[in-house]
Order: sequence, then C-alpha cells, then structure tokens
Amino acid sequence: MFDYSAPENLLQDRTIVITGAGDGIGRAAAKACAARGATVVLLGRTLEKLEKVYDEIEAAGHPQPAIVPMNLESAGEHDYQELAAKLEQEFGKIDGLLHNASLLGLRTPVESYDPVVWNQVMQVNVTAAFLLTQALLPLLAQSEDASIIFTSSGVGRKGRAFWGAYSVSKFATEGLSQILADELENTTNIRVNCINPGATRTQMRANAYPAEDPNSNPAPDEIMPVYLYLLGPDSREVNGQSLDAQ
Repeated sequence: MFDYSAPENLLQDRTIVITGAGDGIGRAAAKACAARGATVVLLGRTLEKLEKVYDEIEAAGHPQPAIVPMNLESAGEHDYQELAAKLEQEFGKIDGLLHNASLLGLRTPVESYDPVVWNQVMQVNVTAAFLLTQALLPLLAQSEDASIIFTSSGVGRKGRAFWGAYSVSKFATEGLSQILADELENTTNIRVNCINPGATRTQMRANAYPAEDPNSNPAPDEIMPVYLYLLGPDSREVNGQSLDAQ
C-alpha cells in the first residue's frame, strides 16, 4: 500500500471536485477529503447515492459538501460551462479535481465489441474528463496549489486481451494526463497526475472478475493515502506521474 500518513488538517480550506462520488472509490475519497478539512463537491449520476454520502459527511461533523447530479454519458460542453460558472459563484476557486467516474464496458474481443458500448465508455472515461477539466481549468488556476488526478488502470499501461474500450480509454487517460502536466507545469500552480487504484473491493471489480473473492482485495478506504497525498500540499513537486495506490 502507498505509504503516507495524512495530517488531519491536510486539506483545510480546499474545495475538491470528485466525479463518481456516489459509491466505491469516489465515496471513500469524498469522505477522506472531508475528514481532512476539504469542502467536497460530490458529482455523480445518482442523486440518492450522492445524498447518502452528503449525509455521512455532515453527520461526521466535516465541512458541508455540495451535490452536483450529472450524467457524464449525456452531459455536453454547455453543462460543464454551466457547472464551472456555479462553482465560481459559490467557491471562487477549485483546489482539486479527482476524475474517478468510469465505465467498464464489455469484456469481449475487439472483433465483436459493440460500437454503442465503445462510444459510451469513451464518452464517460475520456471525453467527459476532458470537457470537465477544460471547463474547470480557470478555477483551478485561481488556486495557489491545485491538483488534478486522473484514474488509470494496469490495462491503461499494458493492453490485455478482451479489455476493449476500457483499456483503450485508460491509455487515453494516461496520455491526456501527461499532456496536461507538460502544458501546465511552468505556467500555473496546477499539477496533474494519474492513480492506478489496483484491485479494490468495488462493484466494477466484481463485474470484471465475478469469480474472485471480493474480500481478497482492499476496501476503497484502505487505498486513500495516495489520493490524499496527491491532493494535498506535500505533493506540490509531483507532476506528470502515474502512481500505484497499492
């Protein structure tokens, strides 16, 4: 596991946007960030799930989060610009952006991959991340120390049979992260990195490996050290990297 112990006030006075915040790693990240003092913007598809995370953060006495229900599969450029305007009005700046939402798609040969599913996976995993980043860059630039995190995968570094659109989307994610890191390095206070969560006890993992015992993998909250490290000031000099959570 990534070795880092986050101080309690690590993210004090920071505003952090997290996609896919309703469950799994996104929910764990939202709660971990809030526990370290961050105001968390919970972005996800299912309002009911976001409200549950909101309630958990409030009940723990952490800073009041914000909820943004958004379906990344259907959201367009206008929706992201509208969101950016609302966030600017509410917070003035954004200090962290965690792209966590992803679709798995199909585990099938490329030869028989459904083009509709292919486009859905690319839309959520790549295009939505690009559009949201583009819309929020001006707000991130207002921060003295901003961090963008993309979510990668082992199959985003080495392609493997039957991983199709998911694998291709994660290669694209790694590329987008590297390009942004290079572009922003000397002109802004924004750093850009990737995290490969590894095998984690999530619904996506269960869907990808139905025969696997889920308890053989760490729970999402156990892999949070690397997320907290990259979102906090201790990683200020880290840019353009792809780190493993485990």
